[in-house]
Amino acid sequence: MVDTRPFLPVSSHAGSDPTWPSENRRKPMKLQLSIFFVLLTVGFFAALLTSNNGSDNGFVKENEHGSLASPSSEKQLRPVSRGPAVGVSEKSNRLFAKDNENQLAYPWNNSMLSWQRTAFHFQPEKNWMNGPLFYKGWYHFFYQYNPHAAVWGDIVWGHAVSKDLIHWLHLPLAMVADQWYDKNGVWTGSATILPDGKVVMLYTGSTTENVQVQNLAYPADHSDPLLINWVKYSGNPVLVPPPGILDKDFRDPTTAWLTSEGKWRITIGSKINKTGIALVYDTKDFINYELLDGVLHAVPGTGMWECVDFFPVSKTEENGLDTSVNGPSVKHVVKTSLDDDRHDYYSIGTYHEKNGTWVPDEPKIDVGIGLRYDYGIYYAAKTFYDQNKNRRVLWGWIGESDSEAADMQKGWASVQSIPRTILFDKKTGTHLLQWPVEEIESLRLKSYEFNQVKVQAGSVVPLDVGPATQLDIIAEFEIDKEALEKTTGSNVTFSCSSSGGTLERGALGPFGLLVLADDSLSEQTPVYFYIAKGSDGKLKTFFCTDQSRSSVASDVNKQIYGNLVPVLEGEKLSLRVLVDHSIVESFAQGGRTVITSRVYPTKAIYGAAKLFLFNNATEASVSASLRIWQMNSAFIRPYPNNKETQ
Repeated sequence: MVDTRPFLPVSSHAGSDPTWPSENRRKPMKLQLSIFFVLLTVGFFAALLTSNNGSDNGFVKENEHGSLASPSSEKQLRPVSRGPAVGVSEKSNRLFAKDNENQLAYPWNNSMLSWQRTAFHFQPEKNWMNGPLFYKGWYHFFYQYNPHAAVWGDIVWGHAVSKDLIHWLHLPLAMVADQWYDKNGVWTGSATILPDGKVVMLYTGSTTENVQVQNLAYPADHSDPLLINWVKYSGNPVLVPPPGILDKDFRDPTTAWLTSEGKWRITIGSKINKTGIALVYDTKDFINYELLDGVLHAVPGTGMWECVDFFPVSKTEENGLDTSVNGPSVKHVVKTSLDDDRHDYYSIGTYHEKNGTWVPDEPKIDVGIGLRYDYGIYYAAKTFYDQNKNRRVLWGWIGESDSEAADMQKGWASVQSIPRTILFDKKTGTHLLQWPVEEIESLRLKSYEFNQVKVQAGSVVPLDVGPATQLDIIAEFEIDKEALEKTTGSNVTFSCSSSGGTLERGALGPFGLLVLADDSLSEQTPVYFYIAKGSDGKLKTFFCTDQSRSSVASDVNKQIYGNLVPVLEGEKLSLRVLVDHSIVESFAQGGRTVITSRVYPTKAIYGAAKLFLFNNATEASVSASLRIWQMNSAFIRPYPNNKETQ
């Protein structure tokens, strides 16, 4: 039965037809003037971001034998463009090509493609995927899903539940695109749990005219712990693009938080020209909204802000905070997904509740121009407060970096990251610490320990751990102190992405692990540290992942990822790596810097996948201590028909 009083007092507004509600267009002139002055204030922090979109590549159809190899007479095909027509970035897999030449698709076979499917990361049974919450004993995950194909498009909401964030049960679709206000897609949304325990959901819909609007939905039965059936509010949309905001630049409402006045507050991503902004709205009933003057924050040059997230972190405690918590012992995080470069950026700062603004602690690392959640393939991340364990949990979407043709052949594309806890790094004061949720340890099987393994400069050491397809690796490295002192400093600037990977040798690096490597090392994915010594004698440590030799296939992305990682006095170099078939998630220094990679080997699969230590430095030796676990598979399956919710 549908709850006729789903949340807060219902307003008299009725919007069941496509007539924009007038109350949501308040203060148009004030909005534009306020945004103008905000942009003037932050203008000197502008940074032009370079898009990662390289030249387009064509892919070929399967031949009659099921191979993706292209007969010489067959034309190469380019993927159909998906995304820009409805106001979002390109969603087709268009890989980088050398000299703008089209590359032939690699002849993948079913054995190779089957191996790529992960064992303990959440993903639907088939096709394409992308607001979490904890409710009545269950973790709920609502995700963007294409039920028709392994490409972006026809977006609806999938729904899965779990008791532990690891083992998942698929439920029926939560919401489908069946109304004029979401006919072209049920996009990102966020759940808010009210003081009485009821749930409301705000989500972006793309209308029949490709206008982005915000809609309200709520459970049909709040007593159902599985939240299977959802009702869309009859007066949708509850928010439309305000004056000065383009129809396709208004999306992804956040979880709401309470102000000291008892109002609920949300923020929504947008842009004005090339300035990314977060609009702020107050509401008492999730139906009627007041647009605040100005914006939560704006950063010139960053483009459209998607999937904005806003949440508090404690400066003193080792636990997460409810989204509404504020006070002197709290910092606030603003995170955005940049539609222009497909990366998630965050910054830590101070929130001013009275005028609904936020100021970064360090403008040099402002949102979109500084720190990232993850320096690999990781996007559209969203946190939620887990009241069950008093922690804030982060989820991110891991896309594919192979060809669209291969995705279509294997029948699925993209997965979710392992959920991560997220805390304020009290030691640096600038970073967040991300770490896999403790529940992942329940999948650990046989363990292997290696203590003080000496790895000489220019050497590789095999680690006998059996098949290296599903692993949890914790490692510490110590570099030869004498070499650190004797090495001459240099003015040469190091960068993971432009360094040439592990083949570029320095006095103090690279060194680390070779994961998903075959015996001959013709395929390998190094996860490593590189220490650069400046002419002033100061050391900078970089954490990188090199995909340049991850596969002999030609139609996969082989970028080198990474960034600087702060290493404080007295700290050893430490990392954790989760290997799950085609996904490698790597965490350095307790999660200060994180890299997620998608790799598609053709040889280093199944029992042929091996693990090695390596040190390609020219002068320094390193010693490594490791503990490694083989990992079990998670149970991810449809919910049984005879539903037992206890």
